[in-house]
Amino acid sequence: MEPDFLTAFAQPSALHHSPPKNDIVQGEKRKLINPTSCNNAKLDELQMLLIDWINTSLKEEHIIVKSLEEDLFDGLILHHLLEKLGSLRLDVEKMALTEKKQKRKLAVILEAVGQCLQLEESQLKWSVDSIFQKDLLSTLYLLIAIAKHFQPDLPIPSNISVEVIIIERTLTGLRTENAVEYITENRENLEGQSKADAFDELFSHAPDKLDAVKKVLLQFVNKHVGKLGLNVKDADSQFADGVILLLLIGQLGGYFLNLREFFLNPNCATEMLHNVNLAVALLTDGGLLDFPVNAEDIVNRDMKTTLQVLYCLYSKYKTKET
Repeated sequence: MEPDFLTAFAQPSALHHSPPKNDIVQGEKRKLINPTSCNNAKLDELQMLLIDWINTSLKEEHIIVKSLEEDLFDGLILHHLLEKLGSLRLDVEKMALTEKKQKRKLAVILEAVGQCLQLEESQLKWSVDSIFQKDLLSTLYLLIAIAKHFQPDLPIPSNISVEVIIIERTLTGLRTENAVEYITENRENLEGQSKADAFDELFSHAPDKLDAVKKVLLQFVNKHVGKLGLNVKDADSQFADGVILLLLIGQLGGYFLNLREFFLNPNCATEMLHNVNLAVALLTDGGLLDFPVNAEDIVNRDMKTTLQVLYCLYSKYKTKET
């Protein structure tokens, strides 16, 4: 490959790419970076770090990246990067020239990434469509995940946040809302850790108060899932399959979860884990979880983890009317 060969395909970079709004299906949500983040110096710093990392990694192959979303969307450079970093040999064409072949190649590459990172589909913050549509937010999440796995010593700056626009198609049309989302670790926010520490203290030194905490949280839960005809009596077991947790999140967030996205009547631990992983992803995306949660702990009926998650919802929505 000739030096700078790939730069011939580069186009001037835009900070964000708005997805076509007419292909958003009922109940689907999409995020894109708000144009107000155009002057975000920390975001620029992150992009330059990732560009330099890719270019250094692929220097011997004379590949030069100038724009993350413009240069990586078709899977060509991602393919080279995974081969270089992970010694992965993927059964895909080196050069896919048609859109159909490019998307097929990208799908194989992203599936390999998910397997390497041991992520379920519900945990992914990117998709074939979002990467192919040159969505910067999805591309950043993908590259950060790859970098953390294959080169954990890469000095990715913390506390980088962007303003995002969330687009959802409802029965009455498109609904949009603005939010702030942390792309990299938010080390300055210690509130989540303090919550976790508080529950450690509760379980270790004040178990006599545990029943009172459970009672308050169950009253909160039943207040909001009662309208669905549900009643939670046993905090130790009824959240393990993720169903009530997902329905509660939907009720509190004011949206309906597509029944195709989760198992309403899970029959095995795998289906239960899928549900809880989806719930954890929704809470994380909504900014409610700022400390790590292992979904398997909830499936395995770990009461401390379950109460920590419920308390995050309680803290956010305790004044919300039914």
